Amino acid sequence: MKVQIEKFSVHQNAKVFAVLMALSSLFFVIPFMLLASMTAPEGAFPLFMVIVFPLMYLVFGYLMVAVGCWLYNWIARHIGGLEFESRSTDASV
Repeated sequence: MKVQIEKFSVHQNAKVFAVLMALSSLFFVIPFMLLASMTAPEGAFPLFMVIVFPLMYLVFGYLMVAVGCWLYNWIARHIGGLEFESRSTDASV
């Protein structure tokens, strides 16, 4: 069965992706900040960056996905959406 994606929910997709980006950035930000704090001179390390980087990922991740979904919805209205084939599988077999 062919299925066509007609529209993406802009806010919902952007919200989910932004939270995923912010959380996943912690896997890189925390180790990097710990390493940087060990090599930085006394009092020169800005600890607030541990908060700023995930927030930046959250905001920019939201904005980029929102713009991408909006653009997809606009283009799909004029030329059609992404198509894929799917088939249902019988769980009892």
